[in-house]
Amino acid sequence: MKQYIVDAFTSKPFSGNPAAVCVTDRPLSDAFMRNLAMENNLSETAYLLKEADGYNLRWFTPGTEVDLCGHATLASSFVVLNFLEPESDVVRFHTRSGLLKVRKTEGLYQMVFPIYKQKEIPVTGEMEKAFGVRPVRAFLGVDLVCVFEDDETVRAMTPDQTGLSGLPGRIQNATARGREADCVSRSFCPKVAIAEDPVCGSAHCQIAPYWAGELGKRTITAYQASKRGGTLYCELTGNERITIGGEAVLVAKSEVVAL
Repeated sequence: MKQYIVDAFTSKPFSGNPAAVCVTDRPLSDAFMRNLAMENNLSETAYLLKEADGYNLRWFTPGTEVDLCGHATLASSFVVLNFLEPESDVVRFHTRSGLLKVRKTEGLYQMVFPIYKQKEIPVTGEMEKAFGVRPVRAFLGVDLVCVFEDDETVRAMTPDQTGLSGLPGRIQNATARGREADCVSRSFCPKVAIAEDPVCGSAHCQIAPYWAGELGKRTITAYQASKRGGTLYCELTGNERITIGGEAVLVAKSEVVAL
């Protein structure tokens, strides 16, 4: 089985968010997919299986399968549109979150995702203790989004992972208005065995709509301020959908033999 390592939301190797993309020719057991994801020890390993009208796509962290993953979807589209179907500029993925379409346009891989509904919740002492700084606002949907005063606070965070595990939401996000981008964010994921997701596409299904409302804009340029760093180009398109785009670069190709 061929496996590609792709850095997503970047044009430079060893930055952005790395994902493993495995191209399969038959269904694999859940146990095997979990074990290979654990062996890869990347935030996501994606599995592609060709179907009549696209590809079945599943995502696994080192700890569990997830319902939606932005950067591994971008990485998978990079593999399909550059190596499997280079004559195409659109790919369809059938996933646990429904049909996802990705289009390659002027060097960007543009994904159409659902906007996650969220509601404002009270800021708590537990949030302050976990992040090390008290948020000014907090919102809860699939993920927790905590808003802070400035981007330097977000960039400098060294949060308490145990404390984050006790907070609501699948992923605990910290965000602030940016200076060089519309917003700056970080995504911490101890509940899925990831201390920090370097660049989290799905988290921006909540983060980007929040900043679009605050800034009065439909398009948001977002920077994920992890050690690796990465940029996401987001646009609210109506019908509760958001387009999230980014670049990608190939790092390695290999053969998985433990099947």
